[in-house]
Amino acid sequence: MQKSDARQPAAAGDSKLHFLDYWRVVRVRFGIVLLTFLLVVITAGVVTYFMPKKYRAQTTLEIRSSTQQYRVFEPGHNSNSTGGGPDPVYIQTQFELLRSTEVLYPVVEQNELGKKWAVDGIPLSRENAYLKLLSQLGLKQVRGTNLMEISITSISPEEAEQLTNSVAKSYSDVKRQSEGNLDNSSITSLTENVRKNQQAVDDLHAKLAQMRKDHPEIKDPDPDGKMRTVDPYQEFVNARQTEYDKATTGVAALSNQLDQVSQLKPEELQRALSALEIVDPTVTNVLPKYQEAVSGEALLLNSGLGPNHPKIKSLRAARDVYYKQLSEQIASIKHSLAIRLEVQKNTQASIKQQLDDLTTKQRQHRIDSTEYDNLKENYLKAKDVLTAMELQKQKSDVEVNMSRTPATQWNKAERPQLPSSPRVPLNMAVGVLVGLIAGIGLAFFIEYLDTSVKTMEDVETMLGVPVLAIVPKNIKLLHKQPNDVPDAEAYRILRTNIEFNRKSADANTISLVSGGPGEGKSTTLANLAFTCAQGGYSVLIVDADLRRPTQHKIFEVNNSIGLTNYLTTNIALEDVILPTTVDNLSIMPSGILPADAVGILNSQRMSDMIAELKTRYDIIFFDSPPILGVSDGAVLASEVDQSIIIVQHRRFPRAMLQRVKQAISNVGGTVLGVVLNNVDLRHDPNYAYYTSYYEYYAVRSPKDAVVTTAMSAGKQRNVTATAQSSKSSSNGMDY
Repeated sequence: MQKSDARQPAAAGDSKLHFLDYWRVVRVRFGIVLLTFLLVVITAGVVTYFMPKKYRAQTTLEIRSSTQQYRVFEPGHNSNSTGGGPDPVYIQTQFELLRSTEVLYPVVEQNELGKKWAVDGIPLSRENAYLKLLSQLGLKQVRGTNLMEISITSISPEEAEQLTNSVAKSYSDVKRQSEGNLDNSSITSLTENVRKNQQAVDDLHAKLAQMRKDHPEIKDPDPDGKMRTVDPYQEFVNARQTEYDKATTGVAALSNQLDQVSQLKPEELQRALSALEIVDPTVTNVLPKYQEAVSGEALLLNSGLGPNHPKIKSLRAARDVYYKQLSEQIASIKHSLAIRLEVQKNTQASIKQQLDDLTTKQRQHRIDSTEYDNLKENYLKAKDVLTAMELQKQKSDVEVNMSRTPATQWNKAERPQLPSSPRVPLNMAVGVLVGLIAGIGLAFFIEYLDTSVKTMEDVETMLGVPVLAIVPKNIKLLHKQPNDVPDAEAYRILRTNIEFNRKSADANTISLVSGGPGEGKSTTLANLAFTCAQGGYSVLIVDADLRRPTQHKIFEVNNSIGLTNYLTTNIALEDVILPTTVDNLSIMPSGILPADAVGILNSQRMSDMIAELKTRYDIIFFDSPPILGVSDGAVLASEVDQSIIIVQHRRFPRAMLQRVKQAISNVGGTVLGVVLNNVDLRHDPNYAYYTSYYEYYAVRSPKDAVVTTAMSAGKQRNVTATAQSSKSSSNGMDY
């Protein structure tokens, strides 16, 4: 779990790229960027130099939309008006017209371009000359105006001037001719329309006159005006309607009176007649007498007289006479009301018949009047259209005879003095820009394809082990250099980190391995051993790279006898260990590898030798062959306590790092850490923080010696503290 946690910060840092990371890529690949940039710029310059010089002549045309469009329904329309601003569609149409054969063929023929542009003495056809002229023609609208720029580009300035003016003139001629033809066609069409409309007006006028003759009842007070016809029946219909309504009311009243009278009793007669507004003298005279006789009889009977009393009989006889008179009078009233009702009904029917006759005549009159009014409305419209057409025709006749200019040439083309192309500043600016983009793009592409180890994060993320030291590029053998050189500080840091990261003091056998040859493993081992010896350790170097031994050359010792002799014979250990010119440092050369001694490292004698050496020396370094190419490297990793992987910066593929560690782990070995070797500080300035000790060695004057010593001691304490921190942070990691 601790191992996983240790990797996370590196992975997170790797996912967030800073601007300086991109700048680092550019600096690392600066040679490629510069080479690509120079190639592109030089190519642009050469191409520009050999490009033929071309001259461009230009003229400006003001174009006008003067097409005669006769819009007779728009009063005040000016056919020559171009509107409030340039019409993009019209301008584009003129562009296409300028490119057409109707405009350019005359230019080809007038200037004999077929002969001028002859190829090997063979004149060009009119079509080919047109296509070439079209390729030289340039058109552009001046924004927001009706101005159009026409230009011709040619290798001859005289030809450019001549053709530009010829194109402008040809366009004006073609435009004037086409608009003249259109004007004449429009006038002819308008004249024919005026004639047809005049005939239509005359026909409608004749139809109106004939209708007034056939229908005298149609009264039109203004035959040529907008006033509509008058209805002569409306007054009579209204009068008859009033009479009919009055008769209908009378019939209803008489019917009501007759019904009421039929239900009357004599004693109710006077009150009912008064309510019915019927005045009858007989009823007025007899009814009171009848009522008096009835009331007198009732009084006498109430006074105690009997029914046969003479007075009562006399009053009863008078009452009966009066009653008979009233009954006869009611019958007479009923008869009179019936007669009046019949007369009123006949009057109503007569008025109704008259009203129906008048309504029928009025309806027919309205149908005829509607037809007449519609015909008159068509007549008036046709008359208005005819008037507008005649007015437009008069205007058009005047306009056609006026001189018009469909296009005005401003800034007549002149002979150019300087070539328009090639545009050297622009071409070179584009070349510079393209060169920079191509160079930087190529640098990033190569960086993308480069799968080598570039950063400490690459190592720590993939392997989960610390980077023990950063070794700058071009470091030489320390035992051949003067004392206290800055290069030794990298190995002092490595020595310190080894001391604090190894499992225990007994884990003193360390092999330096690499994934492949040329990683700087042997040089790193020699300088590390030298640094440890200077620090007071008793150090032994065992050159176990039997196929390509190097350590005897580095320390200039005899290689005739060494490790191979010890493993294959019974020679004593002291006989194969040789002293070097460095105090506390001894070396066991590889010796001569016999032809039949393959795999001699994987032997019990080798294990016994390592056990013996652990008791004699403080630390033993084994120079191992590449672990991925030779089996001896894996065998040696299994025998020693720990292994250090040497990785050359920007050379060893990242994908192989895991395989190197896996190869060590598969044989039971332990990876102590990684040394990132051969780092170019000029290209990767971030590593300067890990090699800032060079600044401490910049002082050379005697008076600064004390300061230099103090700074070196302080630096050493910082390195020791860093190593202790690294050890404490990696205690839980499985190497």
